[in-house]
Amino acid sequence: MSKGLSYRDAGVDIDAGDALVDAIRPFAKRTMRPEVLAGIGGFGALCAIPKKYREPVLVSGTDGVGTKLKLAFQLGRHDSVGIDLVAMSVNDVLVQGAEPLFFLDYFACGKLEPGVAAEVIKGIARGCEQAGCALIGGETAEMPGMYPAGEYDLAGFCVGVVEREAIIDGKSIAPGDAVLGLASSGAHSNGYSLLRRILENSKAPAGIDLLTPTRIYVKPMLALMASLPVKGMAHITGGGITGNVPRVLPAGTRAVIERKAWPRTELFDWLQRAGGVAEDEMHRVFNCGIGMAVVVAEADVARAIRNLESAGETVYRIGRIERHDGEPDAVVI
Repeated sequence: MSKGLSYRDAGVDIDAGDALVDAIRPFAKRTMRPEVLAGIGGFGALCAIPKKYREPVLVSGTDGVGTKLKLAFQLGRHDSVGIDLVAMSVNDVLVQGAEPLFFLDYFACGKLEPGVAAEVIKGIARGCEQAGCALIGGETAEMPGMYPAGEYDLAGFCVGVVEREAIIDGKSIAPGDAVLGLASSGAHSNGYSLLRRILENSKAPAGIDLLTPTRIYVKPMLALMASLPVKGMAHITGGGITGNVPRVLPAGTRAVIERKAWPRTELFDWLQRAGGVAEDEMHRVFNCGIGMAVVVAEADVARAIRNLESAGETVYRIGRIERHDGEPDAVVI
């Protein structure tokens, strides 16, 4: 009798997948929290809610890395996109006042290259360490014919926890409050379809790394929230400043952002110049140098800036909250 077909003959290497799990296990272990009861290896991961919370509310977020992955494929660099993956979800959970608790990833490819996958997942573990959350599980899917050779896709899922009375929803924002901006590390993970189009016709200036990972603001912001009232936060992702800041503003208010309040880095100057991108489009597509907007009372501005800078953040006072009727001009730049 002839030998029958195997799963490997069909393009799926189970042994390679098992070897990958073994390779990433020590990196995931470094992210563990005391609440984790069972992590990587089981059918489901178990995590208790920290005992310090009296009335805990779970906050969840999910996201991907987007077409920034295309640059990673082109450049053959896979060590930082995992940080991007974590950052996009943990920063979103953070803006509700939540402490990220655990993270799961989904890595999908046509043919598993264990070395590449290990680099990606090591980056995910580094991102979890930066955010203080546990990498407790995930899925590696090898699906022949679904993806071009050498390419993969990433998705992530984060669960955080916040005390019910400490949820940040923007309802306390009022005219006279200040808007602070925390500097971004680059384009983060948004606007890369436009960025790559610009890159087709213009070379990026020397010294600009288009794969610099998204900055994770979790630990400095959790420390700030423990020291003074934070009224609102906006993670500046797709939609830019003009699309994200309004999401935290209550009715009857608007944010006035002073464009000259922070320096625009060479990256964004090049993108606007090389692409002929209009100013309003820049603020709708890219973060333009501000990765997180934070609203605090005027009386807390100096202390907030001092605390954030001592935690390693670059902070600018970028605007103010005004009274406003209607929604068309929720953000004015």
